[in-house]
Amino acid sequence: MRILVLGSLDAELEGVSILPTAAKPRQILALLAIYANQVLPVSALMEEIWGDAPPRSALTTLQTYILQLRRCMEKALDGEPGGSKELLLTRHGGYLLHTEPGSIDAHEHDRLASLGQRAFDRGEHQMAADLFREALGLWRGPALVDVRTGPLLEIEAMRLEESRLGVLERRIDVELRLGRHAELLTDLTTLTARHPLHEGLHAQSMVAFYRAGRPSAALDVFQNLRARLVEELGIEPSQRLQLLQRAVLGSDPALDVDNGTGRVLDRFAR
Repeated sequence: MRILVLGSLDAELEGVSILPTAAKPRQILALLAIYANQVLPVSALMEEIWGDAPPRSALTTLQTYILQLRRCMEKALDGEPGGSKELLLTRHGGYLLHTEPGSIDAHEHDRLASLGQRAFDRGEHQMAADLFREALGLWRGPALVDVRTGPLLEIEAMRLEESRLGVLERRIDVELRLGRHAELLTDLTTLTARHPLHEGLHAQSMVAFYRAGRPSAALDVFQNLRARLVEELGIEPSQRLQLLQRAVLGSDPALDVDNGTGRVLDRFAR
């Protein structure tokens, strides 16, 4: 079984699509996939579908949705008796979707991100960059973009998007340490426009511009961020961003990629 949630929902078993067409069974499949190999209580599934106002028929209707999912699986298994019940199991008080390692793209994203962080902690920066890139490469668009989301899936979609942004930031940090500032300029210009209040990305953009011999562009990044923060939130950039601005103004050697440390963001932007 293979289920993708990092973009449009997709699900296959034995090379055959098992994606239901109806909105609520799709919603249940997405939630079961995110919590794969864990028992998901009936109460949680009901909350996802109906919020805090389930109808009297909620339990029966939920069982119908589970039956629809199992039928999709049985079709892919050529009607193998009981095969679907070994994949979508009934457990006391809930249901469990059994999957093999690597079957759920969101789980693979988390695994690769964790491996990347371990490589980074060991000082293996090239390996870390490769693992972070591999994790980010699993994304095909916003998480669960075509799935109706209730309270639980809404939280999970937000968590996944935050994780994606965090991995992206760590990947850029590693590549700055590897001296790839010129290659990062286009990506960072796009990212700061997409996330106009994100201080970490703006700090990375400032460092990349400075190291590329464009200190005025680095200062423009700071000024643009400051204008947005003051206008929208009524606050100034953090002290770390202000220290980074002063470092650019003073041509601080710590900003130079060749200073032997590669840790400028540790000093100024983190």
